[in-house]
Amino acid sequence: MSPERLREPVRMVDVGDKLPTKRTALAMGRIDVSPEVLRDVLEGRIGKGDVLAVAQVAGIMGAKLTPQLVPLCHTLPGLEGVDIRFEAGEGEIVVYAEVRCTGKTGVEMEAMVACTVALLAIYDMCKSRNPGMMIKEIKLLEKTGGKSGRWTRDEHG
Repeated sequence: MSPERLREPVRMVDVGDKLPTKRTALAMGRIDVSPEVLRDVLEGRIGKGDVLAVAQVAGIMGAKLTPQLVPLCHTLPGLEGVDIRFEAGEGEIVVYAEVRCTGKTGVEMEAMVACTVALLAIYDMCKSRNPGMMIKEIKLLEKTGGKSGRWTRDEHG
């Protein structure tokens, strides 16, 4: 019997030789909510408290904890900024998460996790009113820095 080749092990990409650059990433996502829940979120009438304030803090915490959640994501020396903002649409709340740092690797994952965790916090705060809410369309909108420079969804689809 001939020896079988084992699957290649997973590995973290080596960024040791890269130069630090200013890096940013912007992600967005949506949560569908009923008109009544949206009104109550905007008017501060959800029983657990200020939904959007909690979602902001949750998103920031999510960005900071990304390497603990995503197995091959690099631990960054320090995030320089995390901004979470919201837009109310017809039957939805849109979350934008922007992350900034100077480092050897990008912050796309931190922005995506920040957005996702903020959306999950909104769901958690409102689920007793409407467990049928749907989180959707989480995506990277743009990134800057590093060897590849600027990338935007508008330019690259």
